[in-house]
Amino acid sequence: MDLVSKYQGVVGRVFGNDNSGANYDRYVERLLDRISSGVLSEDRRTAMVELQSVVVESHAAQLALGATGFPVLLGVLKDERDDTEMVRGALETLVGSLSPIDHGRSMKNEVQPGLINSDLLSREVGSISLFLSLLSEEDFYIRYYTLQLLTALLTNSPTRIQEAILSIPRGTTCLVDMLMDREVIRNEALLLLTYLTREAEEIQKILVFEGVFEKIFSIITEEGGSEGGVVVQDCLELLKNLLRHNPSNQELLREIVGFDTLISILKVRGNSYKFTQQKTINLLSTMEVVGLLLHSDSQAELGKESPIIANKTVLVQKKVLDHLLMLAIESRWAPVAIRCKALQCIADLVSKHQKNRDAFATIVLGEEPNVEPALNSILRVILRTSSTQEFLAADSVFKSFCENNPEGQRMLASTLIPQPQPMVKAPVEEDVNMSFGSMLLHGLTSSETEGDLESCCRAASVLSHVMKDNNQCKEKVLQIELEAPMPSFGGPEPLMHRMVRYLALASSVKSKDGKASTFESTCFHPIILKLLVVWLFDFPKAVQCFIDSRHHLTYLIELISSEISTPYTIGLAAILLGECAAYNKATEKGKNALSIVDLISQRIGLTSYFSKFDEMHKSLLFTSEGLNPGHKPLARSPAASMSDIEDVEENETNDVKGNHEPMLAKILDSQFVEFIKGLEANIREQIVSIYSNPKSQVAVVPAELEQVAGERSDDYIKRLRQFVEKQCIEIQDLLSRNATLAENLSKTGGITSSQLDQKQSSSLDRIQVETLRRDLHSTSQQLEILKAEKFRAETEASAYRNSANKLDSDLKSLSDAYNSLEHVNFQLEKELKELKSDGTPDIEAIKAEAQMASEAELNDLLVCLGQEQSKVEKLSGRLIELGEDVDKLLEGIGEETEVQDDDE
Repeated sequence: MDLVSKYQGVVGRVFGNDNSGANYDRYVERLLDRISSGVLSEDRRTAMVELQSVVVESHAAQLALGATGFPVLLGVLKDERDDTEMVRGALETLVGSLSPIDHGRSMKNEVQPGLINSDLLSREVGSISLFLSLLSEEDFYIRYYTLQLLTALLTNSPTRIQEAILSIPRGTTCLVDMLMDREVIRNEALLLLTYLTREAEEIQKILVFEGVFEKIFSIITEEGGSEGGVVVQDCLELLKNLLRHNPSNQELLREIVGFDTLISILKVRGNSYKFTQQKTINLLSTMEVVGLLLHSDSQAELGKESPIIANKTVLVQKKVLDHLLMLAIESRWAPVAIRCKALQCIADLVSKHQKNRDAFATIVLGEEPNVEPALNSILRVILRTSSTQEFLAADSVFKSFCENNPEGQRMLASTLIPQPQPMVKAPVEEDVNMSFGSMLLHGLTSSETEGDLESCCRAASVLSHVMKDNNQCKEKVLQIELEAPMPSFGGPEPLMHRMVRYLALASSVKSKDGKASTFESTCFHPIILKLLVVWLFDFPKAVQCFIDSRHHLTYLIELISSEISTPYTIGLAAILLGECAAYNKATEKGKNALSIVDLISQRIGLTSYFSKFDEMHKSLLFTSEGLNPGHKPLARSPAASMSDIEDVEENETNDVKGNHEPMLAKILDSQFVEFIKGLEANIREQIVSIYSNPKSQVAVVPAELEQVAGERSDDYIKRLRQFVEKQCIEIQDLLSRNATLAENLSKTGGITSSQLDQKQSSSLDRIQVETLRRDLHSTSQQLEILKAEKFRAETEASAYRNSANKLDSDLKSLSDAYNSLEHVNFQLEKELKELKSDGTPDIEAIKAEAQMASEAELNDLLVCLGQEQSKVEKLSGRLIELGEDVDKLLEGIGEETEVQDDDE
C-alpha cells in the first residue's frame, strides 16, 4: 500500500478544519459508491486507499463507515478473493474503523466509534466465519490483518465473538494452527488466543485438546525461556488464562504435558545473574502460573484427592522449591518483586500439605561448610530485610509451615535456647552459626541494646506462628528466662515480661521531632499484642505468668484508656485483659478472675470496656472491605509492566512515610480477625458469668442486731430470723438485677446513657417494621390463596359454560328434528285428505297407523327434550352460583332457531 502515504493529508485539504459529520458522511458515501460500483480496477483501489486514510484520522469517518460501509467491505472480502490488493485494503480499513484514535483531547463522555463498529460488524451475518476463512489464504498480509481484525473485535465485543467462534466448525483449530506460522503471524495469534480465552471455559478446554499446551511450551523454549522477549510473556499470559479456575486443564497439564518445562523457566542461567526488565516480568509471570496451580475456588470431593494437593506434590517432587529458594534467598541481587513472589509461592506449596512441609524442613542452603536450613535463611531475611513486602512474604512462609503442624512447631520451639549475654550483644553478621531459636531470640531481644523495635516486632510475628494453638510450645516459651542487660537491672526475667516491658518502652519512644514514633505507635503495639493474645489463649499458666506482675494489668488499663492509640491497639489490649479473666484459674485474692473483673469495672467500666470491642471492629483493619486490592495482571508493554513491579517500591516508600496499614492488614489477616471475633464472644460470656456471681465475703453483723439486755432468747431469735429472711430476699433481687445488668452491658457495649433513648426508639421502630413486614407477608399469602381460588372458579365456570353450549347445541338439534317431524306429519295429513277425497277404502287404517307412529316418535322426542331441559336447569343453577348471567347466555338461542325456521 504505497499509495497510503499520498492520502494522509487528503482529508485536511478537502475539508480544511471543518470536521462536520455531514461532510464526512458524504465523502465516505462517495468512496463506498466508487468501491462498489466502480468499473476501473485502479479507481476502485484508489477509493479504498482514500477510505482507509480517512477512517484512521477521523471519528466521524469511522461512524459513517460503520453506518453504511460494512456490507460493501464484506462483499469485497467475499467476492474478490483474487484481487489481493483490494482484500488487503478492505481488511486494513476494517481494522482502522475498530481502532481508537488518540488526538490528545478526547472528552470523558465522548462516543467511542470502535465499540459501536465492533458491535455492528460482529452482528453482520457470516462475518466471523468469513474472517476465519481468510486465515487459510496464502498471502501473508491477509492473514496478518485478519488476526488483527479478530483481536480488535475480541477486545471490544468478547462474548459475542467467543460464541460465534464456538459455533463455527473447526473455528478454534484454524486459530491454533496459526501458532505454527511465521513469527509475526504466530505472535498475533498468541495475542488473539489470549483475548479469546478470557473467562471462556469451553474454549479453554477445546484449545487444550487441540494441543495448545505443547505449542506454548515449544515457543517458550524456542524463545529462550525467562531470557526471552515479550513473546514469552504472551505465552505465559495465555497459559494463565487456560489454567485459571479450570481444574480439568490443570490435570491435563500435570498428567500429560508435565511441569518440567514450566519449572525450567525458573532456573537462573549463566554466571552474571542479570535481571533485565523483560526477564523480571517473565519470571513473575511464571510464578503467577505456579500460583494458579496452588489455589482453588472449589472444595475437593470427599474421598478424592484434591487437584491442588496433587499439583503441590508433583511440583515439590520436581524440585521446584530449589529454584524458588534460589530466587528468594540465594539471589540477593534479584529484584524485590521476584524475591517476594518466590516466597509467596513457597508459602503456598507448604500450606496444608504435610509431606511438603517435611520436605521443606530438611532443605539446606549454601555450600559446605557454611550450610544452614532454609527456615533459618528465611528467618534471617525477616530480621535483616529493609523491605516490608519481603518481610510479609517471608512471614507468610512461617505461617503456612506452622498452621496445623504441631510437629513442625515443636521442632522449631525446641531450638529456643537463650544465648549468653555477650552473644546477645554480638552483631547480626555473626548469627550464621546460630540455631533457629537462638536467632529468633536474638531478634526479640536486640531492641534492648540497639533500640531496634522493628526487628523485635518481626521476630514476635514469627514466634506467634510457632505457638499458635500449641500448648506444648507455649509451655516451652514460657519457661524461657532472659538475663538482664546489666547486672544492676536485677536477675533473669521471663520472656513474656520482657515483651510487656518492650510494649511500655515503645509507648515512650519519641522521634526526632518530639512526637511518638510512627512505627512503634502503628505497628509494634498490635503485633506484640497479637503475640500475647495467642500466647494467653486457653493457657492458664501463661495468664498466671502475665498477672504475676501487677504492673502489667496497670499498663493494659492505661493503654485501653489512651486517647492517642489506634482503635485496633486498644481493642487488642482489651482482648488481652479479657483473657486474664476468662482463662484465669488462680484462687489467690487480687489475682483471681473476680479481681480482674472488679478491676475492669472500677477502672474502666463495663460499658466502656465492651465498647472498645465495637470500636475495634469498626476500624479499617477489621472491616470486610480490607486494605489489599487484588493483584492486577502484568501489562504487555515492558514499561507498563515495570511500573506495576515498581508498586512494590512505592509501597516501601509509603511505609517509610508512615503508612503501615497494608502491612498490618496482612499481619492481622482475615483468619486472625475471625479468631478475635470468636474470642471476644467467649470473653463477654465469661465476664458476664463472673460478674453476676455473688462475692464470697465474710458478713459483718450490725451492732443493732446484738441482743438487748433483758430481751428473751425466743424473741431475739425470732427477730434475727426475720432480719435474715428480709436480707435474703433483697440479696436475691440484687443478684438478679446484677446478672441482667451485666448481660445487657455485654450485648449493648458502646451504648452510652445519652444514646439509650435513641436505641430504644430505634428498637421500637424495628419492632413496628417487623410487625408490618409480617402483616404484609400474611396478606400476600392470603392474596395468593384468593388468586388460586379465583383461577379454579374461572376454570370451573369455563367448563360449565362449554357444557352449557354443548347442551344448547343438542337442544337446538332436537328442536330441528321436532320441526322436521311436524313437517312430515303435516305432509301425511295432506296426503290423507287427498286419499279421502279419492275414496280409497284403506284411508282410515293408514291414518291411524301413521298417527300412532307419529305420536310414538313425538313422545320419544318429548322425553329427550325433558331430559335436556332438566340438565339445562341444573347447569343454570350452577352457573348462577358461580356468578354467571344465565339469561344472557341463553337469550340468543331462540333467535337463532327462529332465523333458521324463517330461512327454511
